[in-house]
Amino acid sequence: MIDGRKTRPVFLGHLQIGGGAPVSVQSMTKTDTRNGEATLAQARRLEAAGCQVIRMAVPDEEAADRLSFYKKVLSVPLVADIHFDHRLALKALEAGVDGLRINPGNIGPRWKVGEVVAAARERRVPIRIGVNAGSLEKDILERYGGPNPKALVESALRHVVLLEDLGYREIKVSLKASGVEETVEAYKAFSQLRDYPLHLGVTEAGVGIPGVVKSAAGMAILLARGIGDTLRVSLTGDPVPEVEVGLEILKALGLRKGGIEIVSCPTCGRCAWDLVAMVEEARKRLAGVKAPLKVAIMGCEVNGPGEAREAHVGLAGGKGSALLFAKGRVVAKVNLASALDALVDLVKETATEEVDSED
Repeated sequence: MIDGRKTRPVFLGHLQIGGGAPVSVQSMTKTDTRNGEATLAQARRLEAAGCQVIRMAVPDEEAADRLSFYKKVLSVPLVADIHFDHRLALKALEAGVDGLRINPGNIGPRWKVGEVVAAARERRVPIRIGVNAGSLEKDILERYGGPNPKALVESALRHVVLLEDLGYREIKVSLKASGVEETVEAYKAFSQLRDYPLHLGVTEAGVGIPGVVKSAAGMAILLARGIGDTLRVSLTGDPVPEVEVGLEILKALGLRKGGIEIVSCPTCGRCAWDLVAMVEEARKRLAGVKAPLKVAIMGCEVNGPGEAREAHVGLAGGKGSALLFAKGRVVAKVNLASALDALVDLVKETATEEVDSED
């Protein structure tokens, strides 16, 4: 059991971040925020994937004007991502956003930050100080010779102190670099200095498998130490996989319960059927099941029966047929042509039984 670091709670709308709350998964729309149809469609897909917080870029007034519409129609908290122009932050707050992501260092002089803080205080909207290795202050870069962990921490502290001096402590902090080691060391160091909730991420992680691996490596190290209250997996491309990867990271660490966990063998020369296609299809057809069930889909008689027996529902394939398991016992022998349908039906039946037993 991983014990989380004790942090101050803040609230993004109804969602608690920190203070012992479960780690939440965020993502960001990648459409032009001014395009209402495209942005709403993408946000809806994020909601359906299990995203708990949606962030949107606000590059100008037209984008800021769209926020009230998104806020009305979305069911998850909405965070406005603001840079350079403090007036956009003020408009976002007027639109009813649940959170701000700003970098006080590029908002301008203290009085501008003060106006944002005053408006956020009135609505009790948290501000995330988003420190990024790619946009550190010039003097800090010169002092440390580049964007290393100490530079990230100093930048974060500088901004935290500014908000604290303005009497505001509804704060979240992120310290993101594109390298795993730099990111981990920055978060570890900052977590010893302040008790604000931390938003995790390895920034610009990349595309596909390299991005997934880099993100999982960095976040798993931190989460296993109890560091992190919310996260975003930053992948190039469609944002929905960001949510899927984030949820899987939490499930793998035992920090998220619910939903189907599919265990499947990597296959080898013994496998006499298309297990890969079956696993992919099973994952799609079981995506809506919320019960915390382990489902095993195994390709041969070596480890198959054992893994299937240990799962809530399992399928151990052979030559032309497969054994279907439920809670440790064989319940049927099915031919491979009908095996997937039988497995899906049994999982849904088991999920219903689990829900009924909880009631």
